[in-house]
Amino acid sequence: MDMQQPRHQKLTRYIVPLREGGSLPALAEADDGFKYVVKFRGAGHGTKALVAELLGGEIARRLGLNVPELVWLDVDSRFGSTEPDEEIQDLLKASRGLNIGLHFLEGAITLDPYANDVDPLTASKIVWLDAFITNVDRTVKNTNLLRWHSTETWLIDHGASFYFHHSWTPWEKAALTPFAYIRDHALLHKASRLDEADMLGRQMLGGDFLTTLTGLLPDDLLTGDNFPDSPDDTRKTYAAFLEKRLENSEIFLTESKNARRKLI
Repeated sequence: MDMQQPRHQKLTRYIVPLREGGSLPALAEADDGFKYVVKFRGAGHGTKALVAELLGGEIARRLGLNVPELVWLDVDSRFGSTEPDEEIQDLLKASRGLNIGLHFLEGAITLDPYANDVDPLTASKIVWLDAFITNVDRTVKNTNLLRWHSTETWLIDHGASFYFHHSWTPWEKAALTPFAYIRDHALLHKASRLDEADMLGRQMLGGDFLTTLTGLLPDDLLTGDNFPDSPDDTRKTYAAFLEKRLENSEIFLTESKNARRKLI
């Protein structure tokens, strides 16, 4: 499958920290003239959050969901040097090198899962996605969904996905979890077409897509004390986890359907 690496740009201007994010992302401008919401490697979960951002975002895009363009962004020693906040300065120093950013959606607002319309199939695909990638961070309190151009639903922030990689529990066991946290999903009440979403997911993510996707992860994000294996072996683990989870999607599909029945 022909799948290209994200574009690679250099950050040139630190605009403002986005303090509503637990990992202290920021709005910044790159040398292409565009603004990005930047996720920094020096934040709490390190490069694992960047790995999850890329994998989760590109899987969502493959499913036909709206995701801002993901771009590799370089931070050098001069970036943010005028920022007076010592906490932010420390974060930027720890983030020199490769980071990731999402194209900033000017004028977008947070989606209200009860006040805003989301069609049942889109809602079902989002619920299915988050159960598939074990994303714990799409709740009513923090939807990580945006409304753009009045009617479009956009997905952001998949950094809390793939939580098995924080302890490297046996991936085979993690791949078969029903993902009980789906009961707290912001769009579960709208997800009335989960069987169709499962069928589409199994079709769209089959073949060599998942292996190709994990192959995009650069060595630089897969090294250090938090990764016990070589970058090549770590890429294979992520691919194997996703492939096994896809093959056994009925496990988390059933959990999602049962949680929805209890909800409605």
